[in-house]
Amino acid sequence: MTDDPRRALADFLRTRRTRVRPQDVGLEPGPRRRVAGLRREELALLAGVSTDYYQRMEQGRDVRPSEQVLDAIARALNFSAEESRHLHSLAAAARTPPRPARSYPPEEVPASTLRLLHTTTSPALVVGRFLDVLAWNPLAGALLGAFTDLPWVERNLLALLLGPEADQACPERAASVAELTGMLRAQVAAEPGHPRAVELVGELAVRSDEFATLWARHDVQDTTRGRMRVCHRLVGELNLDWDAYPMPGASGPVLIVYTVEPGGPDDERLQLLAGLLDTAGAGA
Repeated sequence: MTDDPRRALADFLRTRRTRVRPQDVGLEPGPRRRVAGLRREELALLAGVSTDYYQRMEQGRDVRPSEQVLDAIARALNFSAEESRHLHSLAAAARTPPRPARSYPPEEVPASTLRLLHTTTSPALVVGRFLDVLAWNPLAGALLGAFTDLPWVERNLLALLLGPEADQACPERAASVAELTGMLRAQVAAEPGHPRAVELVGELAVRSDEFATLWARHDVQDTTRGRMRVCHRLVGELNLDWDAYPMPGASGPVLIVYTVEPGGPDDERLQLLAGLLDTAGAGA
């Protein structure tokens, strides 16, 4: 992971340019192409900027592209809304003069949110900006139990899905890992020098070739809802919807709540898990 925002911008542009085929943007491929995707001069032509200017952007040199230039490049590369936001975020960081190192306060969960967490009847947890699990209710612990016995620094959703036993519990693990990596990439772009981001990305890249490959792709995600399939050892398969709710106040932690369709087999299994949890609590 680079802490140079100009280098991050350059890497993102290069990975996106090499994925776009000439025919995708109305250009003739031509014979004997030696590069994947578009050439730099082709992209510069499509975006209406000089080849030298665009080349300096991909070289990580000190250029300060305007909003109009960024929008033109995003259109030329057929960016999604998420990719366009990410491009502008990286460029804004590249334009900002280096600042002295600053301290970052720990992420905290307000007492009111903790009360809400423990009054909801659905599995729910609070996740920090870099996917660290900060708090959870008992049903979420029973559903996703792997993280409850770990030291706090290891309670990270992405790290859990990269673990050796995650395939058994999460059949769509690979897709979830790709999605979470894209979400982490977007958050790191907003806080490129955050020590937790540097620590986490470094550890995951060393530990997991899968993560290192995904991270190098520079994909970004801004997902706020989705579906998750869990094969639970006690109650069987559960298909759940999840929604992420931003916390009031400063950006960062989000509340994630898992729900199921009422009256269906997933609802029955979730109620069974809640009943087992109540029984275990009463026995304890």
